[in-house]
Amino acid sequence: MSVASRATTATTLASAFRITAEDHADRVAVRTKDDEVSLTWSELRERVDALAGGLAALGVRRGDTVALMLSNRPEFHVADLAVMTLGATPFSIYGTFSPEQIAFVVGDAGARVALVEAAFADAFRAAGTDVEHLLVLEDGWPSDPDFDAEPHWRAVEPEDVVTLIYTSGTTGPPKGVQLVHRNLMAAAQLTESLIQFPDGAKVISWLPAAHIAERMAHHYLPIVYAMTVTTCHNPREVVGYLPAVRPTWFFAVPRIWEKLKAGMEGFLSQGEHAVRNQAWLAGAARKVELEQAGEEVPGDLARTVEEADRELFAGLRAMLGLDEAVSVNVGAAPTPREVLVFFHAIGIPLAELWGMSETCGAGACNPPDRVKIGTVGPPGPGVEARLADDGELLIRSDVVMTGYRNAPDKTSEALDADGWLHTGDIAEFDEDGYIRIVDRKKEIIINAAGKNMSPANIESTLKGSSPLIGQACVIGDGRPFNTALIVLDADFAPAWAAQQGIADTDLPALARDERVRAAVQAGVDEANAKLARVEGIKKFVIVEGDWAPGGDEITPTMKLKRKPIAAKYGPQIEAMYG
Repeated sequence: MSVASRATTATTLASAFRITAEDHADRVAVRTKDDEVSLTWSELRERVDALAGGLAALGVRRGDTVALMLSNRPEFHVADLAVMTLGATPFSIYGTFSPEQIAFVVGDAGARVALVEAAFADAFRAAGTDVEHLLVLEDGWPSDPDFDAEPHWRAVEPEDVVTLIYTSGTTGPPKGVQLVHRNLMAAAQLTESLIQFPDGAKVISWLPAAHIAERMAHHYLPIVYAMTVTTCHNPREVVGYLPAVRPTWFFAVPRIWEKLKAGMEGFLSQGEHAVRNQAWLAGAARKVELEQAGEEVPGDLARTVEEADRELFAGLRAMLGLDEAVSVNVGAAPTPREVLVFFHAIGIPLAELWGMSETCGAGACNPPDRVKIGTVGPPGPGVEARLADDGELLIRSDVVMTGYRNAPDKTSEALDADGWLHTGDIAEFDEDGYIRIVDRKKEIIINAAGKNMSPANIESTLKGSSPLIGQACVIGDGRPFNTALIVLDADFAPAWAAQQGIADTDLPALARDERVRAAVQAGVDEANAKLARVEGIKKFVIVEGDWAPGGDEITPTMKLKRKPIAAKYGPQIEAMYG
Protein backbone atom coordinates (compact mmCIF):
# COMPACT_ATOMS: atom_id res chain seq x y z
CA MET A 1 0.00 0.00 0.00
CA SER A 2 1.40 3.40 -0.96
CA VAL A 3 1.69 6.15 1.64
CA ALA A 4 -0.83 8.14 -0.44
CA SER A 5 -3.56 5.58 0.23
CA ARG A 6 -3.14 5.06 4.00
CA ALA A 7 -6.19 7.26 4.61
CA THR A 8 -8.37 4.73 2.76
CA THR A 9 -8.05 2.46 5.81
CA ALA A 10 -9.86 5.06 7.96
CA THR A 11 -13.45 4.32 8.96
CA THR A 12 -14.50 8.00 8.99
CA LEU A 13 -13.64 11.07 6.93
CA ALA A 14 -12.69 12.85 10.14
CA SER A 15 -9.99 10.24 10.72
CA ALA A 16 -8.95 10.19 7.02
CA PHE A 17 -8.31 13.94 7.21
CA ARG A 18 -5.93 13.47 10.15
CA ILE A 19 -3.98 10.75 8.33
CA THR A 20 -3.65 12.84 5.18
CA ALA A 21 -2.60 15.94 7.13
CA GLU A 22 0.09 13.84 8.86
CA ASP A 23 1.34 11.98 5.78
CA HIS A 24 1.32 14.99 3.45
CA ALA A 25 1.83 17.89 5.85
CA ASP A 26 3.74 20.08 3.35
CA ARG A 27 1.66 19.34 0.24
CA VAL A 28 -0.77 22.09 -0.82
CA ALA A 29 -4.29 21.06 0.15
CA VAL A 30 -6.37 24.00 -1.08
CA ARG A 31 -5.46 27.14 -3.01
CA THR A 32 -6.79 29.93 -5.17
CA LYS A 33 -5.59 30.13 -8.79
CA ASP A 34 -3.35 33.13 -8.07
CA ASP A 35 -2.04 31.52 -4.83
CA GLU A 36 -3.29 34.51 -2.85
CA VAL A 37 -4.50 31.75 -0.52
CA SER A 38 -2.49 28.52 -0.43
CA LEU A 39 -2.81 26.15 2.53
CA THR A 40 -0.79 22.97 3.04
CA TRP A 41 -2.50 20.03 4.69
CA SER A 42 -0.90 20.90 8.05
CA GLU A 43 -1.93 24.57 7.72
CA LEU A 44 -5.45 23.49 6.80
CA ARG A 45 -5.56 21.27 9.90
CA GLU A 46 -4.51 24.23 12.11
CA ARG A 47 -7.27 26.44 10.72
CA VAL A 48 -9.82 23.63 10.98
CA ASP A 49 -8.99 22.99 14.65
CA ALA A 50 -9.07 26.70 15.56
CA LEU A 51 -12.52 27.13 13.99
CA ALA A 52 -13.71 23.86 15.58
CA GLY A 53 -12.70 25.33 18.93
CA GLY A 54 -14.64 28.52 18.22
CA LEU A 55 -17.73 26.54 17.24
CA ALA A 56 -17.43 24.29 20.29
CA ALA A 57 -17.41 27.41 22.48
CA LEU A 58 -20.75 28.37 20.87
CA GLY A 59 -22.17 24.99 21.85
CA VAL A 60 -21.79 22.95 18.65
CA ARG A 61 -21.73 19.28 19.66
CA ARG A 62 -21.66 15.86 18.04
CA GLY A 63 -24.95 15.21 16.24
CA ASP A 64 -25.79 18.89 15.69
CA THR A 65 -26.29 20.29 12.20
CA VAL A 66 -24.57 23.40 10.85
CA ALA A 67 -25.63 25.24 7.68
CA LEU A 68 -22.99 26.47 5.21
CA MET A 69 -23.75 29.05 2.53
CA LEU A 70 -20.42 29.67 0.84
CA SER A 71 -19.17 29.91 -2.73
CA ASN A 72 -16.16 27.94 -4.00
CA ARG A 73 -13.39 29.30 -1.78
CA PRO A 74 -10.81 27.84 0.63
CA GLU A 75 -12.94 28.83 3.64
CA PHE A 76 -15.58 26.27 2.63
CA HIS A 77 -13.10 23.43 3.16
CA VAL A 78 -12.07 24.88 6.53
CA ALA A 79 -15.68 25.28 7.67
CA ASP A 80 -16.89 21.86 6.52
CA LEU A 81 -13.95 20.06 8.15
CA ALA A 82 -14.25 22.07 11.38
CA VAL A 83 -17.90 21.06 11.80
CA MET A 84 -17.07 17.45 10.85
CA THR A 85 -14.22 17.42 13.41
CA LEU A 86 -16.76 18.06 16.19
CA GLY A 87 -18.87 15.11 15.04
CA ALA A 88 -21.54 17.53 13.82
CA THR A 89 -23.14 17.52 10.35
CA PRO A 90 -22.29 20.33 7.92
CA PHE A 91 -24.58 20.79 4.92
CA SER A 92 -24.51 23.33 2.10
CA ILE A 93 -27.23 25.61 0.73
CA TYR A 94 -27.33 26.65 -2.93
CA GLY A 95 -26.37 30.31 -3.41
CA THR A 96 -29.36 30.67 -5.76
CA PHE A 97 -31.92 29.66 -3.10
CA SER A 98 -34.69 32.11 -2.21
CA PRO A 99 -35.32 33.01 1.45
CA GLU A 100 -38.26 30.56 1.44
CA GLN A 101 -36.06 27.70 0.20
CA ILE A 102 -33.36 28.59 2.73
CA ALA A 103 -35.95 28.55 5.52
CA PHE A 104 -37.18 25.12 4.45
CA VAL A 105 -33.80 23.33 4.37
CA VAL A 106 -32.47 25.02 7.53
CA GLY A 107 -35.69 24.12 9.37
CA ASP A 108 -35.70 20.54 8.04
CA ALA A 109 -32.06 20.06 9.01
CA GLY A 110 -32.59 21.66 12.43
CA ALA A 111 -29.44 23.78 12.11
CA ARG A 112 -28.42 25.73 15.22
CA VAL A 113 -25.50 27.59 13.61
CA ALA A 114 -24.89 28.93 10.09
CA LEU A 115 -21.58 29.90 8.47
CA VAL A 116 -22.20 32.20 5.50
CA GLU A 117 -20.37 34.74 3.37
CA ALA A 118 -21.53 38.34 3.13
CA ALA A 119 -23.00 37.93 -0.37
CA PHE A 120 -25.61 35.50 0.99
CA ALA A 121 -26.16 37.03 4.45
CA ASP A 122 -29.15 39.21 3.51
CA ALA A 123 -31.02 36.30 1.89
CA PHE A 124 -30.26 34.16 4.93
CA ARG A 125 -31.52 36.83 7.33
CA ALA A 126 -34.65 37.31 5.20
CA ALA A 127 -35.37 33.59 5.60
CA GLY A 128 -36.15 34.18 9.29
CA THR A 129 -34.62 30.90 10.45
CA ASP A 130 -34.27 29.74 14.06
CA VAL A 131 -30.46 29.50 14.01
CA GLU A 132 -28.88 30.68 17.26
CA HIS A 133 -25.71 31.99 15.60
CA LEU A 134 -25.38 33.46 12.09
CA LEU A 135 -21.63 33.75 11.50
CA VAL A 136 -20.63 35.93 8.53
CA LEU A 137 -17.18 35.16 7.14
CA GLU A 138 -16.22 38.77 6.47
CA ASP A 139 -17.03 39.70 10.09
CA GLY A 140 -14.60 37.05 11.36
CA TRP A 141 -15.42 33.53 12.52
CA PRO A 142 -14.84 32.45 16.16
CA SER A 143 -11.45 30.86 16.77
CA ASP A 144 -9.61 28.99 19.51
CA PRO A 145 -6.03 28.15 18.44
CA ASP A 146 -5.46 26.11 21.64
CA PHE A 147 -8.45 23.82 21.15
CA ASP A 148 -7.72 20.10 21.54
CA ALA A 149 -9.62 18.54 18.64
CA GLU A 150 -8.42 14.96 19.09
CA PRO A 151 -11.05 13.63 21.52
CA HIS A 152 -13.76 15.07 19.28
CA TRP A 153 -12.70 13.62 15.91
CA ARG A 154 -11.80 10.29 17.53
CA ALA A 155 -15.37 10.06 18.87
CA VAL A 156 -16.84 10.25 15.34
CA GLU A 157 -18.28 6.89 14.22
CA PRO A 158 -18.91 5.35 10.76
CA GLU A 159 -22.70 5.64 11.16
CA ASP A 160 -22.63 9.37 12.07
CA VAL A 161 -24.22 11.61 9.44
CA VAL A 162 -21.42 13.42 7.61
CA THR A 163 -23.63 15.64 5.44
CA LEU A 164 -27.14 16.24 4.14
CA ILE A 165 -27.66 16.66 0.40
CA TYR A 166 -30.93 18.37 -0.39
CA THR A 167 -32.20 17.03 -3.71
CA SER A 168 -33.10 19.64 -6.30
CA GLY A 169 -36.84 19.25 -5.88
CA THR A 170 -38.21 18.91 -9.44
CA THR A 171 -41.50 17.56 -8.03
CA GLY A 172 -41.90 19.32 -4.68
CA PRO A 173 -39.84 20.38 -1.65
CA PRO A 174 -36.28 19.00 -1.61
CA LYS A 175 -35.58 15.83 0.38
CA GLY A 176 -32.60 15.71 2.75
CA VAL A 177 -30.42 12.74 1.76
CA GLN A 178 -28.58 11.51 4.87
CA LEU A 179 -25.07 10.25 4.07
CA VAL A 180 -22.94 8.71 6.81
CA HIS A 181 -19.13 8.40 7.02
CA ARG A 182 -19.31 4.73 6.01
CA ASN A 183 -21.16 5.67 2.79
CA LEU A 184 -18.61 8.25 1.71
CA MET A 185 -15.54 6.17 2.57
CA ALA A 186 -17.03 3.35 0.44
CA ALA A 187 -17.65 5.81 -2.41
CA ALA A 188 -14.08 7.14 -2.20
CA GLN A 189 -12.65 3.62 -2.48
CA LEU A 190 -15.02 2.74 -5.33
CA THR A 191 -14.10 5.86 -7.35
CA GLU A 192 -10.36 5.34 -6.90
CA SER A 193 -10.58 1.72 -8.00
CA LEU A 194 -12.04 2.91 -11.32
CA ILE A 195 -9.88 5.97 -11.96
CA GLN A 196 -6.67 5.25 -9.96
CA PHE A 197 -5.53 8.74 -9.08
CA PRO A 198 -1.76 9.29 -9.25
CA ASP A 199 0.08 10.70 -6.25
CA GLY A 200 -0.16 14.49 -6.33
CA ALA A 201 -3.49 14.62 -8.18
CA LYS A 202 -5.10 18.03 -8.84
CA VAL A 203 -8.78 19.02 -9.12
CA ILE A 204 -10.75 22.26 -9.53
CA SER A 205 -13.56 23.07 -7.09
CA TRP A 206 -16.23 24.86 -9.13
CA LEU A 207 -19.63 23.17 -8.75
CA PRO A 208 -22.01 24.17 -5.90
CA ALA A 209 -21.07 22.44 -2.62
CA ALA A 210 -24.76 21.62 -2.10
CA HIS A 211 -24.39 19.18 -5.03
CA ILE A 212 -23.02 15.70 -4.25
CA ALA A 213 -20.73 15.82 -7.32
CA GLU A 214 -18.85 18.82 -5.89
CA ARG A 215 -18.56 17.41 -2.37
CA MET A 216 -17.43 14.00 -3.59
CA ALA A 217 -15.08 15.02 -6.41
CA HIS A 218 -13.54 18.17 -4.97
CA HIS A 219 -13.78 17.77 -1.18
CA TYR A 220 -14.11 14.20 0.09
CA LEU A 221 -11.87 12.48 -2.49
CA PRO A 222 -9.09 15.07 -1.99
CA ILE A 223 -9.28 14.44 1.78
CA VAL A 224 -8.80 10.70 1.30
CA TYR A 225 -6.25 10.86 -1.56
CA ALA A 226 -4.29 14.02 -0.60
CA MET A 227 -5.23 15.89 -3.78
CA THR A 228 -4.61 19.60 -4.30
CA VAL A 229 -7.84 21.58 -4.73
CA THR A 230 -7.88 24.88 -6.65
CA THR A 231 -11.04 26.85 -5.93
CA CYS A 232 -12.85 28.60 -8.80
CA HIS A 233 -15.00 31.35 -7.27
CA ASN A 234 -17.07 31.95 -10.43
CA PRO A 235 -18.17 28.72 -12.14
CA ARG A 236 -18.52 30.53 -15.47
CA GLU A 237 -14.71 30.91 -15.46
CA VAL A 238 -13.90 27.21 -15.04
CA VAL A 239 -12.78 26.72 -18.66
CA GLY A 240 -10.11 29.39 -18.10
CA TYR A 241 -8.92 27.51 -15.01
CA LEU A 242 -8.19 24.30 -16.95
CA PRO A 243 -4.89 25.41 -18.58
CA ALA A 244 -3.79 27.14 -15.36
CA VAL A 245 -4.39 24.05 -13.17
CA ARG A 246 -4.05 21.13 -15.62
CA PRO A 247 -6.34 18.92 -13.48
CA THR A 248 -5.70 15.21 -13.07
CA TRP A 249 -9.45 14.57 -13.06
CA PHE A 250 -12.17 16.82 -14.45
CA PHE A 251 -15.91 16.28 -14.10
CA ALA A 252 -18.51 18.55 -15.69
CA VAL A 253 -22.16 18.54 -16.71
CA PRO A 254 -22.94 18.07 -20.45
CA ARG A 255 -23.46 21.80 -21.11
CA ILE A 256 -19.79 22.54 -20.35
CA TRP A 257 -18.60 19.87 -22.79
CA GLU A 258 -21.08 21.10 -25.43
CA LYS A 259 -19.67 24.63 -25.13
CA LEU A 260 -16.06 23.38 -25.26
CA LYS A 261 -16.86 21.40 -28.41
CA ALA A 262 -18.50 24.42 -30.08
CA GLY A 263 -15.47 26.58 -29.23
CA MET A 264 -12.99 23.99 -30.50
CA GLU A 265 -14.93 23.48 -33.75
CA GLY A 266 -14.98 27.24 -34.34
CA PHE A 267 -11.22 27.37 -33.77
CA LEU A 268 -10.55 24.44 -36.13
CA SER A 269 -12.70 25.88 -38.92
CA GLN A 270 -10.57 29.02 -39.23
CA GLY A 271 -7.12 29.72 -40.64
CA GLU A 272 -5.09 28.30 -43.51
CA HIS A 273 -5.33 24.68 -42.26
CA ALA A 274 -9.14 24.67 -41.84
CA VAL A 275 -9.81 22.12 -44.59
CA ARG A 276 -7.04 19.80 -43.36
CA ASN A 277 -8.29 20.14 -39.76
CA GLN A 278 -11.85 19.24 -40.75
CA ALA A 279 -10.62 16.18 -42.66
CA TRP A 280 -8.48 15.04 -39.73
CA LEU A 281 -11.38 15.53 -37.31
CA ALA A 282 -13.76 13.57 -39.55
CA GLY A 283 -11.21 10.76 -39.89
CA ALA A 284 -10.61 10.60 -36.14
CA ALA A 285 -14.37 10.52 -35.50
CA ARG A 286 -14.73 7.66 -38.00
CA LYS A 287 -11.96 5.74 -36.22
CA VAL A 288 -13.79 6.24 -32.88
CA GLU A 289 -17.05 4.91 -34.31
CA LEU A 290 -15.32 1.87 -35.85
CA GLU A 291 -13.67 1.08 -32.50
CA GLN A 292 -16.98 1.53 -30.69
CA ALA A 293 -18.62 -0.90 -33.11
CA GLY A 294 -15.82 -3.43 -32.56
CA GLU A 295 -14.73 -3.19 -36.19
CA GLU A 296 -11.20 -3.14 -37.57
CA VAL A 297 -9.64 0.26 -38.26
CA PRO A 298 -7.98 0.39 -41.71
CA GLY A 299 -4.21 0.92 -41.53
CA ASP A 300 -4.24 4.13 -43.61
CA LEU A 301 -6.92 5.65 -41.35
CA ALA A 302 -4.95 4.70 -38.21
CA ARG A 303 -1.81 6.34 -39.65
CA THR A 304 -3.73 9.49 -40.62
CA VAL A 305 -5.16 9.80 -37.10
CA GLU A 306 -1.69 9.27 -35.59
CA GLU A 307 -0.41 12.16 -37.71
CA ALA A 308 -3.40 14.31 -36.75
CA ASP A 309 -2.80 13.57 -33.08
CA ARG A 310 0.87 14.49 -33.35
CA GLU A 311 0.34 17.62 -35.44
CA LEU A 312 -2.98 18.95 -34.08
CA PHE A 313 -4.84 17.09 -31.34
CA ALA A 314 -1.97 16.99 -28.80
CA GLY A 315 -1.76 20.78 -29.06
CA LEU A 316 -5.53 21.07 -28.59
CA ARG A 317 -5.38 18.98 -25.41
CA ALA A 318 -2.62 21.21 -24.05
CA MET A 319 -4.50 24.36 -25.07
CA LEU A 320 -7.60 23.12 -23.23
CA GLY A 321 -5.53 22.19 -20.17
CA LEU A 322 -6.61 18.53 -20.24
CA ASP A 323 -3.27 17.06 -21.33
CA GLU A 324 -2.49 15.74 -17.82
CA ALA A 325 -5.96 14.35 -17.08
CA VAL A 326 -6.09 10.61 -16.34
CA SER A 327 -9.88 10.70 -16.50
CA VAL A 328 -12.53 13.15 -17.71
CA ASN A 329 -16.17 12.51 -16.91
CA VAL A 330 -19.63 13.83 -17.65
CA GLY A 331 -22.88 13.13 -15.83
CA ALA A 332 -26.12 14.44 -14.30
CA ALA A 333 -27.92 14.48 -17.68
CA PRO A 334 -27.72 12.72 -21.07
CA THR A 335 -24.80 13.82 -23.26
CA PRO A 336 -25.25 14.05 -27.05
CA ARG A 337 -23.34 11.25 -28.79
CA GLU A 338 -21.56 13.66 -31.14
CA VAL A 339 -20.09 15.50 -28.12
CA LEU A 340 -18.64 12.27 -26.72
CA VAL A 341 -17.30 11.19 -30.14
CA PHE A 342 -15.68 14.61 -30.69
CA PHE A 343 -13.64 14.45 -27.48
CA HIS A 344 -12.62 10.83 -28.09
CA ALA A 345 -11.51 11.88 -31.58
CA ILE A 346 -9.13 14.54 -30.23
CA GLY A 347 -7.71 12.11 -27.68
CA ILE A 348 -9.79 13.00 -24.61
CA PRO A 349 -11.75 9.82 -23.72
CA LEU A 350 -14.75 11.59 -22.19
CA ALA A 351 -16.70 9.01 -20.19
CA GLU A 352 -20.26 9.14 -18.90
CA LEU A 353 -20.90 8.07 -15.32
CA TRP A 354 -24.03 7.61 -13.22
CA GLY A 355 -24.73 8.36 -9.60
CA MET A 356 -27.30 10.05 -7.40
CA SER A 357 -27.27 12.10 -4.23
CA GLU A 358 -28.67 8.92 -2.65
CA THR A 359 -25.53 6.94 -3.72
CA CYS A 360 -22.88 9.56 -2.85
CA GLY A 361 -22.72 10.35 -6.57
CA ALA A 362 -21.19 6.89 -7.17
CA GLY A 363 -22.68 3.86 -8.89
CA ALA A 364 -21.55 3.19 -12.45
CA CYS A 365 -18.68 4.59 -14.49
CA ASN A 366 -16.98 3.89 -17.79
CA PRO A 367 -13.36 2.81 -17.14
CA PRO A 368 -11.06 5.37 -18.88
CA ASP A 369 -9.55 2.68 -21.12
CA ARG A 370 -12.83 0.85 -21.93
CA VAL A 371 -15.39 3.57 -22.60
CA LYS A 372 -18.61 2.53 -24.31
CA ILE A 373 -20.20 5.67 -25.74
CA GLY A 374 -23.93 5.83 -24.95
CA THR A 375 -23.60 3.96 -21.66
CA VAL A 376 -22.70 5.02 -18.11
CA GLY A 377 -20.41 2.01 -17.76
CA PRO A 378 -20.71 -1.10 -15.60
CA PRO A 379 -21.65 -0.99 -11.89
CA GLY A 380 -18.63 -0.09 -9.76
CA PRO A 381 -16.92 -2.55 -7.41
CA GLY A 382 -19.17 -3.29 -4.45
CA VAL A 383 -22.28 -2.10 -6.28
CA GLU A 384 -25.07 -4.59 -7.00
CA ALA A 385 -27.40 -3.49 -9.80
CA ARG A 386 -30.50 -5.10 -11.30
CA LEU A 387 -33.68 -4.10 -13.09
CA ALA A 388 -37.19 -4.23 -11.63
CA ASP A 389 -39.99 -5.73 -13.74
CA ASP A 390 -40.76 -2.30 -15.23
CA GLY A 391 -37.09 -1.63 -16.10
CA GLU A 392 -36.33 0.60 -13.10
CA LEU A 393 -32.68 0.45 -12.02
CA LEU A 394 -32.21 -0.90 -8.49
CA ILE A 395 -28.95 -0.44 -6.56
CA ARG A 396 -27.64 -2.08 -3.38
CA SER A 397 -24.29 -1.04 -1.92
CA ASP A 398 -22.47 0.58 1.00
CA VAL A 399 -22.67 3.85 -0.94
CA VAL A 400 -26.48 3.96 -0.57
CA MET A 401 -27.86 6.56 1.88
CA THR A 402 -29.38 5.62 5.22
CA GLY A 403 -32.59 7.50 4.34
CA TYR A 404 -34.21 10.91 3.94
CA ARG A 405 -34.23 13.26 6.92
CA ASN A 406 -37.60 13.52 8.69
CA ALA A 407 -39.31 11.56 5.89
CA PRO A 408 -39.78 7.89 6.81
CA ASP A 409 -42.55 7.49 4.20
CA LYS A 410 -40.31 8.74 1.38
CA THR A 411 -37.43 6.61 2.72
CA SER A 412 -39.55 3.46 2.60
CA GLU A 413 -40.63 4.32 -0.96
CA ALA A 414 -36.99 4.59 -2.07
CA LEU A 415 -35.40 1.81 0.02
CA ASP A 416 -37.11 -1.58 0.11
CA ALA A 417 -36.90 -4.17 2.89
CA ASP A 418 -33.99 -5.94 1.15
CA GLY A 419 -31.89 -2.79 0.98
CA TRP A 420 -32.42 -2.06 -2.72
CA LEU A 421 -32.56 1.61 -3.69
CA HIS A 422 -35.27 2.29 -6.27
CA THR A 423 -33.50 4.91 -8.37
CA GLY A 424 -36.38 6.19 -10.49
CA ASP A 425 -34.26 5.67 -13.63
CA ILE A 426 -35.34 3.32 -16.40
CA ALA A 427 -32.27 1.45 -17.64
CA GLU A 428 -30.97 -1.40 -19.80
CA PHE A 429 -27.91 -3.67 -19.51
CA ASP A 430 -25.88 -4.60 -22.60
CA GLU A 431 -24.09 -7.90 -23.20
CA ASP A 432 -21.00 -6.67 -21.29
CA GLY A 433 -22.96 -5.52 -18.24
CA TYR A 434 -22.71 -1.83 -19.14
CA ILE A 435 -25.73 0.25 -18.16
CA ARG A 436 -27.67 2.51 -20.51
CA ILE A 437 -29.99 5.01 -18.83
CA VAL A 438 -33.21 5.42 -20.83
CA ASP A 439 -34.86 8.21 -18.82
CA ARG A 440 -36.48 9.09 -15.51
CA LYS A 441 -39.37 6.72 -14.78
CA LYS A 442 -41.80 9.57 -14.08
CA GLU A 443 -40.77 11.57 -17.17
CA ILE A 444 -41.30 9.00 -19.95
CA ILE A 445 -43.63 10.46 -22.61
CA ILE A 446 -46.56 8.25 -23.64
CA ASN A 447 -48.20 9.95 -26.63
CA ALA A 448 -51.84 9.80 -27.68
CA ALA A 449 -51.14 6.65 -29.72
CA GLY A 450 -49.56 4.92 -26.69
CA LYS A 451 -45.95 5.17 -27.91
CA ASN A 452 -43.32 5.42 -25.11
CA MET A 453 -40.49 7.93 -25.63
CA SER A 454 -37.60 9.40 -23.66
CA PRO A 455 -37.83 13.22 -23.56
CA ALA A 456 -34.27 13.43 -22.24
CA ASN A 457 -32.96 11.59 -25.31
CA ILE A 458 -34.89 13.87 -27.68
CA GLU A 459 -33.72 16.98 -25.79
CA SER A 460 -30.11 15.79 -25.88
CA THR A 461 -30.37 15.22 -29.65
CA LEU A 462 -31.81 18.72 -30.12
CA LYS A 463 -29.03 20.39 -28.14
CA GLY A 464 -26.41 18.35 -29.97
CA SER A 465 -27.77 19.46 -33.36
CA SER A 466 -27.28 23.22 -32.96
CA PRO A 467 -25.03 25.31 -30.68
CA LEU A 468 -27.80 27.94 -30.75
CA ILE A 469 -29.97 25.68 -28.58
CA GLY A 470 -29.05 26.11 -24.91
CA GLN A 471 -32.03 24.33 -23.37
CA ALA A 472 -34.91 22.31 -24.77
CA CYS A 473 -38.04 20.95 -23.09
CA VAL A 474 -40.04 18.42 -25.08
CA ILE A 475 -43.82 18.20 -24.64
CA GLY A 476 -45.81 15.23 -25.92
CA ASP A 477 -47.36 13.24 -23.05
CA GLY A 478 -50.91 12.34 -24.09
CA ARG A 479 -50.52 14.53 -27.19
CA PRO A 480 -50.80 13.62 -30.89
CA PHE A 481 -47.24 14.81 -31.65
CA ASN A 482 -44.16 16.25 -29.95
CA THR A 483 -43.42 19.96 -29.57
CA ALA A 484 -40.59 21.78 -27.82
CA LEU A 485 -39.82 24.92 -25.87
CA ILE A 486 -36.34 26.05 -26.94
CA VAL A 487 -34.09 28.47 -25.07
CA LEU A 488 -31.23 30.13 -26.96
CA ASP A 489 -27.69 29.61 -25.69
CA ALA A 490 -26.88 32.82 -23.78
CA ASP A 491 -23.21 32.81 -24.85
CA PHE A 492 -23.33 31.45 -28.41
CA ALA A 493 -26.54 33.04 -29.77
CA PRO A 494 -25.52 36.73 -29.34
CA ALA A 495 -22.06 36.06 -30.84
CA TRP A 496 -23.62 34.19 -33.78
CA ALA A 497 -26.18 36.96 -34.30
CA ALA A 498 -23.48 39.64 -34.37
CA GLN A 499 -21.62 37.65 -37.06
CA GLN A 500 -24.86 37.60 -39.11
CA GLY A 501 -25.16 41.39 -38.87
CA ILE A 502 -28.13 41.29 -36.48
CA ALA A 503 -28.08 44.57 -34.54
CA ASP A 504 -30.13 43.69 -31.44
CA THR A 505 -28.43 40.69 -29.79
CA ASP A 506 -30.49 40.61 -26.58
CA LEU A 507 -31.98 37.12 -26.06
CA PRO A 508 -35.64 38.28 -26.10
CA ALA A 509 -35.07 40.15 -29.38
CA LEU A 510 -33.22 37.19 -30.90
CA ALA A 511 -36.10 34.86 -29.93
CA ARG A 512 -38.37 36.99 -32.17
CA ASP A 513 -35.92 37.27 -35.09
CA GLU A 514 -36.86 35.25 -38.17
CA ARG A 515 -33.19 34.66 -39.09
CA VAL A 516 -32.59 33.08 -35.69
CA ARG A 517 -35.76 31.02 -36.02
CA ALA A 518 -34.62 29.73 -39.41
CA ALA A 519 -31.24 28.70 -37.97
CA VAL A 520 -32.92 26.94 -35.03
CA GLN A 521 -35.32 25.24 -37.47
CA ALA A 522 -32.28 23.87 -39.33
CA GLY A 523 -31.04 22.40 -36.05
CA VAL A 524 -34.46 20.90 -35.30
CA ASP A 525 -34.56 19.39 -38.81
CA GLU A 526 -31.12 17.86 -38.26
CA ALA A 527 -32.25 16.42 -34.90
CA ASN A 528 -35.44 15.03 -36.43
CA ALA A 529 -33.35 13.19 -39.03
CA LYS A 530 -31.61 11.32 -36.19
CA LEU A 531 -34.82 10.49 -34.29
CA ALA A 532 -37.58 7.98 -34.93
CA ARG A 533 -40.42 9.60 -36.85
CA VAL A 534 -42.75 9.49 -33.85
CA GLU A 535 -40.09 11.22 -31.70
CA GLY A 536 -39.60 14.17 -34.06
CA ILE A 537 -40.44 17.76 -33.14
CA LYS A 538 -43.36 19.08 -35.24
CA LYS A 539 -43.49 22.60 -33.77
CA PHE A 540 -41.40 24.67 -31.39
CA VAL A 541 -41.46 27.99 -29.56
CA ILE A 542 -38.28 29.97 -28.86
CA VAL A 543 -38.61 31.23 -25.29
CA GLU A 544 -37.75 34.88 -24.75
CA GLY A 545 -34.87 35.13 -22.28
CA ASP A 546 -32.81 32.52 -20.45
CA TRP A 547 -33.45 29.73 -17.93
CA ALA A 548 -31.10 30.24 -14.99
CA PRO A 549 -30.03 27.38 -12.68
CA GLY A 550 -32.17 27.53 -9.54
CA GLY A 551 -34.88 29.54 -11.32
CA ASP A 552 -38.46 28.66 -12.24
CA GLU A 553 -37.53 26.21 -15.00
CA ILE A 554 -34.35 24.37 -14.05
CA THR A 555 -32.85 23.21 -10.78
CA PRO A 556 -29.38 24.27 -9.57
CA THR A 557 -28.13 20.97 -11.05
CA MET A 558 -29.59 21.82 -14.50
CA LYS A 559 -32.53 19.39 -14.39
CA LEU A 560 -35.76 20.53 -16.03
CA LYS A 561 -38.69 21.32 -13.71
CA ARG A 562 -41.26 19.88 -16.13
CA LYS A 563 -44.47 20.60 -14.19
CA PRO A 564 -43.60 24.25 -13.40
CA ILE A 565 -42.52 24.71 -17.06
CA ALA A 566 -45.83 23.26 -18.29
CA ALA A 567 -47.73 25.64 -16.00
CA LYS A 568 -45.67 28.75 -16.77
CA TYR A 569 -45.68 28.28 -20.54
CA GLY A 570 -49.20 26.80 -20.82
CA PRO A 571 -50.51 29.33 -23.39
CA GLN A 572 -47.46 28.89 -25.69
CA ILE A 573 -47.73 25.10 -25.43
CA GLU A 574 -51.46 25.04 -26.15
CA ALA A 575 -50.95 27.36 -29.15
CA MET A 576 -48.66 24.73 -30.71
CA TYR A 577 -51.51 22.20 -30.50
CA GLY A 578 -54.25 24.67 -31.50
